Amino acid sequence: MIITRQRITIIKNRLPKKTVNEELQWLGDSLGLFNLRDKDKSCFRIFLELIKAAKLGKPLTSDQIAEKLHLSRGTVIHHINKMIESGMIIHQDNIYMTRVDTLTQLVQELRKDLDRAINDMREIAEDIDRWLEL
Repeated sequence: MIITRQRITIIKNRLPKKTVNEELQWLGDSLGLFNLRDKDKSCFRIFLELIKAAKLGKPLTSDQIAEKLHLSRGTVIHHINKMIESGMIIHQDNIYMTRVDTLTQLVQELRKDLDRAINDMREIAEDIDRWLEL
């Protein structure tokens, strides 16, 4: 998988209560996936469907997701594109799947992405400091 541009969003939220749905919601909120405009929690529901599919080892098409969740294909594609841009979901041959098999692995991969981005920013900052003689 080649990611040419990736948006990494981290939002610090108060830790959730200890139910699976609340923790999944918190994780998605912390990654900037879910927002107040998503009144019917479409993105959250799509995220859950992709997690279930990962557990079964069966990637899904956008049409399958739309049918299961009673959403338009356009809505599914919109939310999936946000998850692809964040590095959580990958698209291959018209199917969508989580980048890795577990949420723990996903957070570890996102951390690696974040570390690479921070290292790139540090290197550029060092170059700029040298050029400006700071």
